[in-house]
Amino acid sequence: MGLFRRLFGMFSTHLAMDLGTANTLIYMKGEGIILNQPSVVAIDNNSGRVIAVGKEAKEYIGRTPPNISAIRPLKDGVIADFDVARAMIKYFLKVVSTERKISKPKMVVGVPAGITQVEKKAVIDTCFQVGIRDVFLIEEPMAAAIGAGMPIELPRGNMVIDIGGGTTEVAILSLSAVAYSESLRVAGDELDEAIVRYIQKKYQLAIGIIAAEKIKIEGASAFPVDSLSDTINVVGKDLLTSIPKSIKIAKEDVREAIEEPVTAILDAIRRALEKLPPEFIADLNETGMVLTGGGALLKGLGQRIENETGITVIIADDPLTSVTLGCGRAVEDMVRYKKVFIN
Repeated sequence: MGLFRRLFGMFSTHLAMDLGTANTLIYMKGEGIILNQPSVVAIDNNSGRVIAVGKEAKEYIGRTPPNISAIRPLKDGVIADFDVARAMIKYFLKVVSTERKISKPKMVVGVPAGITQVEKKAVIDTCFQVGIRDVFLIEEPMAAAIGAGMPIELPRGNMVIDIGGGTTEVAILSLSAVAYSESLRVAGDELDEAIVRYIQKKYQLAIGIIAAEKIKIEGASAFPVDSLSDTINVVGKDLLTSIPKSIKIAKEDVREAIEEPVTAILDAIRRALEKLPPEFIADLNETGMVLTGGGALLKGLGQRIENETGITVIIADDPLTSVTLGCGRAVEDMVRYKKVFIN
């Protein structure tokens, strides 16, 4: 009985993590997703002390005095600030282990398909330094496909487009391997930045990145809207007078603002289709392509992709958690999914 308890305790502490540019999610074997927090850390610049992490730290963005920095330690899906990333992961692991006895767990971590050896090492070293016993890396499009329930083990082409915060992953999967992939460093963050630039240029109004994200969620679409009279309220700083100003902009303006990054994503999808052999194209014509990640929630994007490629687009049931659920399924059955780990 004592041996059983020890074995059960060991397996129950296995974790999976989607270390995303925008959000970090942690999955625990046998429980599911137990943490979903923004990938942001607020630091005191004088002492180097961590002031806030996650949701609380996100509130600091654009509102900090000179002695405090709100840092997103991941850029384009990979670790850009090693020390801050380590502090963030350590904090999140402490949060999930407060009510659970977790000691030196194994962890499956989702990483971009285009990750370099140096970037892989940064992820693995960070995990080791915060007390993870073994680290298994899985490419995010593969994890997203598993999380979306795609039959990745069959000798058949499965196409997944995972649009996160920092990267868009376009991949074709077959026989538990990536047959083709492109990691495009244009995704949700770039849409936000495009909205900031557009409103500044057209309306001489400066807005923050959090406000731009809100505009994207409320009013952005990748397809022409039915009515040009549909508007959205925007509050910012008038660049001519430096005082607060509130304006209404057409949702069609928001669509125009994000057109460049949306076109870049469509170009990446077309490049993938151009490079595929006829057999894979025939498979996709039959099964369609799956859209996951926060970008899958962009209104009209699925329709736009269908119109421009002629291939049916299926939005994953829960696009925001597809990668995490895929990592979680891999950690639940590591024997079945051993071929998908890239380290």
